[in-house]
Amino acid sequence: MSGVVLTGHGEADRLEWRDDLPVPRPGTGEVLVRVAASSVNNTDINTRIGWYNKSVRGATDAPTGEAAEGSWSGDVLNFPLIQGADCCGHIAEVGAGVDPARIGERVLVRALQTVPGPHGHPVTWTFGSECDGGFAQYTVARAEDALAVNSDWSDLELGTVPCAYSTAEGMLQRADLGAERVLITGASGGVGAAAVQLALARGAEVTAISSAAKADALREMGASRVLDRDETPAADSFEVVVDLVGGPGFPPLLDALCPNGRYVVAGAIAGPIVELDLRTLYLRDLTLLGSTTQPDTILPDVIKLIEAGRLTPNIAQVFDLQDIHAAQAAFMAKTHVGKIALRVP
Repeated sequence: MSGVVLTGHGEADRLEWRDDLPVPRPGTGEVLVRVAASSVNNTDINTRIGWYNKSVRGATDAPTGEAAEGSWSGDVLNFPLIQGADCCGHIAEVGAGVDPARIGERVLVRALQTVPGPHGHPVTWTFGSECDGGFAQYTVARAEDALAVNSDWSDLELGTVPCAYSTAEGMLQRADLGAERVLITGASGGVGAAAVQLALARGAEVTAISSAAKADALREMGASRVLDRDETPAADSFEVVVDLVGGPGFPPLLDALCPNGRYVVAGAIAGPIVELDLRTLYLRDLTLLGSTTQPDTILPDVIKLIEAGRLTPNIAQVFDLQDIHAAQAAFMAKTHVGKIALRVP
């Protein structure tokens, strides 16, 4: 089969297009998926450049140097690796214990997967990081992580869903967002734009933070207000802050929360090291929430919203998978709103 192989940590030249990859075989409880589409995500790039290594302290577009361990889980990766957190495709074969009637199903593969961990605590894997992912014509997944979807969205549109929309939905559920005022940073990116839609579906009043060039697109998406990245949000204005950016802009986000407000984070593209005045936290009774591990219901919840017509696909550009270098360069330029989709041959 054909696909993209990551040969080690480094720049985009460590991603190689290959036509001689073996087709994987599904084991017990697994399915083989013929991949139709994937997309570009921060996590694939961050893993490639070793940004998840705790020695890295800069933004995701800053040089990281060599990293000994680059997966977000902290485990040393095994190369060569087929990345791709996102996968939309059709089940082509099933392993033992899986109903053969599932062959032919159009599915989304769960991007964040829970596996048994030490001391009885489950740990989370990212599809395409701790195991091979969707950057190839075929991939294997556990049957319970390949979820059927019945929608008029195209394969390309659905291929943008698992990582971004699940991350956003996981954040909103963890923060218990209702019909409240929410501030979303990095709102023009894949996760941010998904968070805008998912917050609106809850009846929330959305204020987005992005560049001025993207403000009109976010207003069309439904944001009530759009703040420029250099603009300080008003104090005591939001019940919830959804942060995907981190970095030097972190302190004003806590000031923007009302007393008893909730801050939830699942990204730090401006840098993972922030300044925190603990008095702001405890005197205002704020709750700080990290969001990675997800209940198994998260992606099904997103799929239900798609099938009910309550979400809208948001593709900025489409690239063929073999043009992964150009696709990731376009992603890192950050001039787009929404997702960059990858067509798998």
